Amino acid sequence: MKGIYFDGIKAVYREDLPVPVPSDTQSLIRILYAGVCSTDKEILKGYRPDFTGIMGHEFVGIVESSSDPAWIGKRVVGELNAGCGTCIYCRTGREKHCPDRKVIGMDGKDGCFCEYMALETHLLHRIPDGLSLQKALLTEPLAAALEIPKQVHIDPDGSIAIIGDGRLSYLIASVLHLSGADLTIIGKHPEKLAQFEDFGQPVLHTDDSFELVIEASGSSSGLELASRLVRRQGTIVLKSTYAEKAMVDMSYYAVHEITITGSRCGPFAPALRLLDKGLVQLPPVQFYPLKEFEAAFLTPAFKAGFSIPEDPEQVAHERRLIHGCT
Repeated sequence: MKGIYFDGIKAVYREDLPVPVPSDTQSLIRILYAGVCSTDKEILKGYRPDFTGIMGHEFVGIVESSSDPAWIGKRVVGELNAGCGTCIYCRTGREKHCPDRKVIGMDGKDGCFCEYMALETHLLHRIPDGLSLQKALLTEPLAAALEIPKQVHIDPDGSIAIIGDGRLSYLIASVLHLSGADLTIIGKHPEKLAQFEDFGQPVLHTDDSFELVIEASGSSSGLELASRLVRRQGTIVLKSTYAEKAMVDMSYYAVHEITITGSRCGPFAPALRLLDKGLVQLPPVQFYPLKEFEAAFLTPAFKAGFSIPEDPEQVAHERRLIHGCT
């Protein structure tokens, strides 16, 4: 099959990859669309130095075979982290923190920049019938945005700073502005910041301070800026992941009693409900064929993705007819 394979040094387009054989706990998914995340680009810089395999973790697809026949023919998205199922984290609903977890496209498991992927069936989520596949592709990053209000209190009367003008920042702003909070979005690109005007005040710099600062710049310099903007006894939420290391003086955070909260994958079910109800605004996605992956990784477009079959919507429609799905 066709796919984008990371050999430990670089990404290469291949047409000789084996179609995965699902285990008795997995489903085989025909990938229809896949989204490029900043984390994928960081892998090329060494973010996951031990990973080799098919890249990618944002996808929509249709189930071809499954450990649970009820899933066959369904349009699905899927979560990233497959835990062992028996450790304290898996037993307490924190599978994404399992020490032995496998992460699609990043750690011990092939990802979705390909034609077929096998994934644990319990990680699947059905796409609502009225929701388009292209919109459903944003489920995973939207879920990551929704993890923030799960972790920290969002005060509707408060003011919040979001550092970063990229795709994740856009979805975070799209979610948090629904609370009524006063948002300030700090970025480096005026043309990107212009797209945030419906959510709050986009700026290139600010002298204000904030009780809550969300760092989603994708760069180690974002933490330094967040530290300057957050008030004493305030909170910084870290969403960025990158290959480089940040040098910080932890005594500063102790003395000023600043809380730092790491934040990564989030809840898929509410993300799908928000998408289905049309309650969040979505960044545009520019699609490429797999063999043009280099252009997809380098595009200045707000969001890039792969259209795997020539006509993903038609493939999904035909599969649903074959399996009698509605």
